[in-house]
Amino acid sequence: MTIRYLGTHYAVALQITPADVGRLKEQGFATLVCNRPDGEGPGQPSFAEIEAETMKHGMRALHLPVTPGRITQADLDAFAACYASAPKPVLGFCRTGMRAEALWEGTRLR
Repeated sequence: MTIRYLGTHYAVALQITPADVGRLKEQGFATLVCNRPDGEGPGQPSFAEIEAETMKHGMRALHLPVTPGRITQADLDAFAACYASAPKPVLGFCRTGMRAEALWEGTRLR
């Protein structure tokens, strides 16, 4: 799994699986933010599966699904609010990492 840091306390990755959560905890992540809607692609784990695993590891999981190429101001505002209150560091993920990156960039530019 490739993790790319965009800020001191924020990184992005491709789609994770429940099996990845323990390794992410070992790497120090406290919060995972899923930017994919459930059922977007075949074989994609549901948010509930990811969330259940994060709870086993004492982590927090947030679900902020956005449509690729259609991130709205409401999406940016929701991300900014979640990031502000989330235990750090935070890992955002989606299919390719681009939505997670776009949310970060959109909120950092304000």
